[in-house]
Amino acid sequence: MTETDSFESDQFVTEFPKNGYSIVDYLQGRVHFALLDQMKLMTSSGMSKDQIKITIIDTVTEIIDNFDPKESKSS
Repeated sequence: MTETDSFESDQFVTEFPKNGYSIVDYLQGRVHFALLDQMKLMTSSGMSKDQIKITIIDTVTEIIDNFDPKESKSS
């Protein structure tokens, strides 16, 4: 990671607190913060709200469509 990469991650990556949350709440919080961070970065790069929405929904749809519960149990 270069110094520029480190600056960008410090600028856009929000840490989610680890203590006091169930695993489900913790994971949901991480997803929520990650989406907000991604949207901030996309906005700063000039994407419109509609472009951001389409991009994120397409990505989440692809992740869900490719999810195999049988495979996830073994990893």
